[in-house]
Amino acid sequence: MKKILFILFVLSFTLTVFAQKTITGLINDGDGKPLASASVTIEEPGKNAILAYGISNSKGEYRVTFTSSETNLDLKIKAFNQKPITRSITNSDQKLNFSMDSQATEIQEVRLKTKLITKKGDTISYDLKSFENKNDRTLADVLKKIPGIEVNKDGTVLYQGEAINKFYVNGKDLMEGGYGTVNNSLPKDAVSKVEVLENHQPVSILRDKVPSEQAALNIKLKKSVTMTGRGEIGAGFTPLLWNVKLTPMFFGQKNQWVVNYKANNNGESVEKEGNLLSFGSRWEGRRSQAGQKSWTNIETAGTPDVPEKRYLLNNVHFFSANLLTSPFKNKEWELKANASYTNNSIKREDLQTKVYEAGSPTIGTGGTFISSTNNRFFDNAAKGELIFTKNAKKGFFKNTTTWNSFWNTDRANVDNNLPPLANDPTATPIHKFADESLDSPTGTFQNSLSTIIPWNDKLVNFMSYVKYQKDKQTLTVSPGNYMENFGFSDFDKIRQYAISKTLEVNHSASVGFSYRKWTFTPEFGLNMNFNNLKSAITGEVSNNNYFLGTDRQNDMDWNEVMPYTQVGVNFKSQNFNLNLTLPMNFYGITYKDNIRQNYLDKSKTVFEPNLFANLDFASFFKIWAFANQSYDFGNFGFLYGGNMLTSPTNLQKRFSDNIEMPEYLSRMIGSRLEYRNPLNNLFFNVRYNYSTNKRNLIESYKTNGFISELELQSKENSIRTQTEGAEIGKYFPKFKTNLSISGTNTDSNSFSYFNSDLRESANSRQTLGIKFNNTYFSWFSLDYNINLNWSKNTNKNDNTVFKSSGWNHNLAAYIYPSDNHTFGFNWDDLSTKASGQSFRNSFFDLSYQYTWVKRKIDFEFKWLNIANRKVYETVNVDVLQQLVTTNQMYIRPSQFMFTVKFNFK
Repeated sequence: MKKILFILFVLSFTLTVFAQKTITGLINDGDGKPLASASVTIEEPGKNAILAYGISNSKGEYRVTFTSSETNLDLKIKAFNQKPITRSITNSDQKLNFSMDSQATEIQEVRLKTKLITKKGDTISYDLKSFENKNDRTLADVLKKIPGIEVNKDGTVLYQGEAINKFYVNGKDLMEGGYGTVNNSLPKDAVSKVEVLENHQPVSILRDKVPSEQAALNIKLKKSVTMTGRGEIGAGFTPLLWNVKLTPMFFGQKNQWVVNYKANNNGESVEKEGNLLSFGSRWEGRRSQAGQKSWTNIETAGTPDVPEKRYLLNNVHFFSANLLTSPFKNKEWELKANASYTNNSIKREDLQTKVYEAGSPTIGTGGTFISSTNNRFFDNAAKGELIFTKNAKKGFFKNTTTWNSFWNTDRANVDNNLPPLANDPTATPIHKFADESLDSPTGTFQNSLSTIIPWNDKLVNFMSYVKYQKDKQTLTVSPGNYMENFGFSDFDKIRQYAISKTLEVNHSASVGFSYRKWTFTPEFGLNMNFNNLKSAITGEVSNNNYFLGTDRQNDMDWNEVMPYTQVGVNFKSQNFNLNLTLPMNFYGITYKDNIRQNYLDKSKTVFEPNLFANLDFASFFKIWAFANQSYDFGNFGFLYGGNMLTSPTNLQKRFSDNIEMPEYLSRMIGSRLEYRNPLNNLFFNVRYNYSTNKRNLIESYKTNGFISELELQSKENSIRTQTEGAEIGKYFPKFKTNLSISGTNTDSNSFSYFNSDLRESANSRQTLGIKFNNTYFSWFSLDYNINLNWSKNTNKNDNTVFKSSGWNHNLAAYIYPSDNHTFGFNWDDLSTKASGQSFRNSFFDLSYQYTWVKRKIDFEFKWLNIANRKVYETVNVDVLQQLVTTNQMYIRPSQFMFTVKFNFK
């Protein structure tokens, strides 16, 4: 049925595209001179609806593309101080020229009415005032209500379902992708409008030559020089609570800066504001979110799918500073300096019950396994970055130098009660307890350089990237008999040591030249990656350490040398963009086990093309097409021959006899249809993606109770994923209502070995989301979001079927009896259902806010989790292990907060 619907959709869309017509021509005034900025609209007779529109350029030329089933249509032309023209035309491609007569108009009264949404070229502008309600204070509060724009939980801004590539303030990119701080702390009163720059190419010299598939946001402030910012100071109890937020900002024509200090213990992870949320264009060089290489971990309690303020037991201090300045008289050069520091401690606790059905590959007789986990995480992170940029129409230069350091210490107390194991059904239940700790310092250095130099009519690009990272990790588990199935029962403590070093070096050069609307960019490059891992497991008895043998030790090298050549082909016209990359990559990868003298290599030349294209038609429609093919030959850590404790319950050896190097082939095709009509505030998009991943290796698990071992086996297998999605949003100005509906369907499969038994599962998941906000009444506003999901997992070996479902919604209602007073009510409700079990979790909050209007200061009182719910309960299934898991996660109790909120100016 799904395939039939998809075929019908493709056919109907094809008919629509081929039915479109285009009208072109010239518009002159009465003296025969070209008339610019004349509006041309196409309408169906008798209907007050615009099918398509166009604007004449400086030469008087216009072009309008439309789709209609009517035989005849009305063409209307309007221009200032010209007599309007209305003409009946046939529904066909044609060229029509017009001469307009002058008609002076005496203006007796002028009333200015701000348009909610306007479009000019590839720029869509939103009047922020039209979408806010009285309780909104920051840009992020309003941004979520704008049609076509979404904000993810991590702060990433999406336009038409895709992440933006830049976040500008007055045309400048101060935050370089880490825009969460500005989005959350920029007062909405300082903003005049939000601009969406569609198909935005951040590199000026490449505009009109190399198209982009992503959009950018530009935040236009009311003043060209703005000193602003946001602050909060709060305190509360149950337990003793505190919250401090101080974020002054300055946005000038030459300099911009943001200083940010945020600290709290009330459940807000402010440190995530430092994360990179967008990465710009590949021509700007390479930037990535720094992270630690994870070789081993303690056992961790689960986190509920609710807003973090409900469960996060934290104590965080986060400081960051961002500076942008133009150090030379030539304003094309910019220097940016960023720094941040995080100190954070987190508590987490859960109680998990796993029920294995009879015939489970883990516990054949079936049984129940109960586990409780109590965690403490202590995180410290520091970052420094210098960026030197010239982004001009006659040249581009960007050098980014970044330092990152992490000092993390994690702790866990785990208590397990196991059923009789599969190989001994007569045995009594087993009780095991463990103290676990993990120390993991990391240091990284990155430098990225990219420059584009004009050479006659060509563009020469040089890029260089260097990264060095060192990770050191020590896992300690006590007592050792917690892992007696691994042979560690004779020790008081078990320690897993791991230290890794990585050096990555990438260099490339390319030349771009144009011919009419085509741009060709041949490129040559060399990518190198050198890695080493050393690890060992030791046991401790009476403070004496013992080495546990070479089978629990690693000294492994993984090196990659990949020269490549590619040609980029770009075509850009008024309505059509094409980007095609044709790379030929030469992979040379070696794996060497210095202890066991195992050696593997892979040398292969592969073709990895990438395509995206978009077509504008009928004024408001745009269709995208995507396709790519890529190979994956593994990475550092994919193979190692000695056993390693990746967690206290998981012993891995990613190697086996007769194993070969990994070779995964991925292919993806996709399409997206968009409609963006600012005339009637309507936006929608329809998406389809299909991908395959053909693999030559498969993971093989040996399980026994809560202990598992992993190896790799050589076996061909293919994973397929198909996703369909749609979203529609409309703003109703008359009712001051924004409504959007979105839905997705995903079908996929997966393979795994459990105790030498190959199992395949088929997975299907559907989601439906509705967002609604209304500010029709001056004394009342309402925001409502609901998300529903359904899953079906089938074990294809025995046709066992597990179904699960869930939903969650959030309602936020505010009453404004006067300008000074605001009463708020918030309701989060979440539910999960699987295998006959159902859990519902409801949370209620009340708030009161008094506003000192003259000073723009808010005094807020909040009562969170009124019902004093202390646990969050969920249920989920694992069809391959025939396992149903229920989880009780401990959350924040009822609490009270008093907060003073203010703008800096």
